[in-house]
Amino acid sequence: MNHPLDRLARFLSPVSRLLSPAFRSRRLRIACFLLASLLAVLFALDRLFPPPVPGRDSPKALLVVARDGTPLRAFPDRKHIWRHLVTLDEVSPRYLEALIRYEDRTFYWHPGVNPLAILRAAWQWARHGKVISGGSTLTMQVARILEPMPRNASGKIRQILRALQLEWRYSKEEILTLYINYAPMGGVLEGVEAASRAYLGKPSRRLSHAEAALLAVLPQAPSRYRPDRHPEQARQARDKIVARMTGVWSKEDIADAFSEPPFSQTVKEPLLAPLLAERLKRQAAGRIRIDSTIDAQIQQMVEVLLSSRTHILPPRVSLAALVVDNETLEVRAYAGSADFGDDRRFAHVDMVQASRSPGSTLKPFLYGLALDEGLIHSESLLADVPQSFSGYQPGNFQQSFHGPVSVSVALTKSLNVPAVEALERLEPARFVALLRRGGMKLELPKGSEPNLSVILGGVGVSLEQLVGAYTALARQGLAGTPRYTSDAPVEERRMLSPGAAFIIRDILESGGPMGRALEAGAGQRRGIAWKTGTSFGFRDAWAIGVSGRHTVGVWVGRPDGTPNPGFFGANMAAPLLVDIFDAIETSTPFSTFAASSSRIKPPEARQERICWPLGLRQSSTAPEHCHQSRLAWILNDAAPPTFPDRLRGGEARYRLQIDPVSRRRALPGCFKGPLETREIARWPAVLEPWLTADVRAKALPPPWQPACAGHATPESGLKIVGASHNEVLRRSATGNAPLIRLEIRGKTEGEVIWLVNGRNEGRRPARASFSYRLEQPGRYDITAMDDQGHYDRVSLSVR
Repeated sequence: MNHPLDRLARFLSPVSRLLSPAFRSRRLRIACFLLASLLAVLFALDRLFPPPVPGRDSPKALLVVARDGTPLRAFPDRKHIWRHLVTLDEVSPRYLEALIRYEDRTFYWHPGVNPLAILRAAWQWARHGKVISGGSTLTMQVARILEPMPRNASGKIRQILRALQLEWRYSKEEILTLYINYAPMGGVLEGVEAASRAYLGKPSRRLSHAEAALLAVLPQAPSRYRPDRHPEQARQARDKIVARMTGVWSKEDIADAFSEPPFSQTVKEPLLAPLLAERLKRQAAGRIRIDSTIDAQIQQMVEVLLSSRTHILPPRVSLAALVVDNETLEVRAYAGSADFGDDRRFAHVDMVQASRSPGSTLKPFLYGLALDEGLIHSESLLADVPQSFSGYQPGNFQQSFHGPVSVSVALTKSLNVPAVEALERLEPARFVALLRRGGMKLELPKGSEPNLSVILGGVGVSLEQLVGAYTALARQGLAGTPRYTSDAPVEERRMLSPGAAFIIRDILESGGPMGRALEAGAGQRRGIAWKTGTSFGFRDAWAIGVSGRHTVGVWVGRPDGTPNPGFFGANMAAPLLVDIFDAIETSTPFSTFAASSSRIKPPEARQERICWPLGLRQSSTAPEHCHQSRLAWILNDAAPPTFPDRLRGGEARYRLQIDPVSRRRALPGCFKGPLETREIARWPAVLEPWLTADVRAKALPPPWQPACAGHATPESGLKIVGASHNEVLRRSATGNAPLIRLEIRGKTEGEVIWLVNGRNEGRRPARASFSYRLEQPGRYDITAMDDQGHYDRVSLSVR
């Protein structure tokens, strides 16, 4: 488009020639002066009274679209008009052909006004007393759209002047673009794109010949020709345009257009990812269109899945889900609430952004960071037994214990006590700092410092942050911030090393090397690593899953924080997570990133056999010290030993002397025969009551020779092991009563009497364990006493 000053110079150039020495007559000079003055006045008037073309400060409608251009949500302007701005290249050529042919055949030739058309229209009106044909050009119609005018002579003159002004200022393409975006289309719809989406359910670039003709004629009488209300009138008007397209469209296309029945869907507001659209609207900063990364098909499937769950949920319970593409970190689906139209379920509260207790969902990062710190390997020995950590006494979700477990089992079963044990070694403050380094900004209670409760949900985190962190399992340890627009920067931070991310993903996906060995041939579905979580009081149920292509997060709960007894991650969030993966994984194309990210093993991660209880490589462990052999993932060639015993000091191996004939324990001071020295590998004291008979034979010292029976054992003194004094056990509403298994130390011969709240529960051999189920809530005083009057007592509480 030429600048107005350039056009003025071209208009004045003939004047300059008239003032040359050959034309110096007085009349010519006066005429040239008057002409120049008139042009100057017109130029000044054009500057003083510009056409009201929408500008930067004009009321704007905002459209948020999916990655393929599908409208997600439209926000009207201050006049409540729905408008989807497009360019000429984004509109079907069929529509432009029908529009030019019907409205203004000479559009590209006239200066804004067609004098012949105006004279023809005036003659027909004078002869017939009514309007037979209009004389307005497309430019004149744009002038009237932008500035409504009375339909009389003065209004027509004003319209003509505005049309000339538009032609002076803008190119034909710019004028046509104004028309296709601002032409009235019925009700609150303006522009061909808004009409095409609302009436036909498709973008204007995919219009058929009949649909193009319909939308071309619609602005002539938007109320009368609306296809959703007056389909017959719309068809007749459409056919009138189709009949005029001879020579532009082929005979076959015209015949098809005549035969196509009129169609229109019910006009309704586009409403996909509504809470994300609101979020992006707050960041729009004057934009009229926001192109999001949402996949419209995936978004619709996720919303349908969430909505279908609401009928089984109690009132006021909501859901949220987030789907992220692992390769680009672009968000493909965003559902901040269960149903945007159901205010009873806090429809407008965005639970993707809300800070909530994460339950057990941080455990994969604890074990991954412990791998990177060289504290564990995948089969490190942990104790899932009742323990007290400086007064903090965690229990498991089902209030049952498993005894000796590996890191892999502790993670896949989401056991709490082993996680707290691992966090104690890593240290809570360091764990929180490492998570923050990886991009997860945990919210601690006001005025508090990180403590052991962090790993069981004693912090706040959002679904958005959790999903971003879990992408690290598919991105070689790099966590990322979810991206909602394609122009958003890629923000990555190192959460785990590539080797640790691979090992943790393998454990969550298949249970690790030992899990695969146990489940070989079971037909387990591979490809999704997932973790559930439940916050204290059943307030939040979580499920996060990672495949090669996507990371998906699901949250279920009440936004107001009210507990939902019986709602936990495994029974509420996990089934929805699986359904989402089933829906989206089959609808997305093959990805080389997905294929490589899930199968390439980093060189620093490798499998090797280790031994319990020491935790060291089997190749460097004596056979008599390898009570159990396990196949483990080790990182950076490190096979760290089992954590030091929390109850007793000393080395993990200790030496004793035995009678080579009876194989009983003895000392030179009480036994006169020859003795052999034997080295035994110790299990942690809290695990000894849980050992099987064959392991106990290897792990515990043999009984004393009768002559040495009075000598103390290494664990001198009669002491109950297997539970801590004043320990609190919690029983779930639906789970079994807690079962405890206790043993005594300091006595290996004879019998021990066990009492519970003063009631004799019978005698047991001193080397046998005592099992008791705590059926009722309350306090339990448990006493072990031998015949010599030695005793020990622990008190437990069940809640």
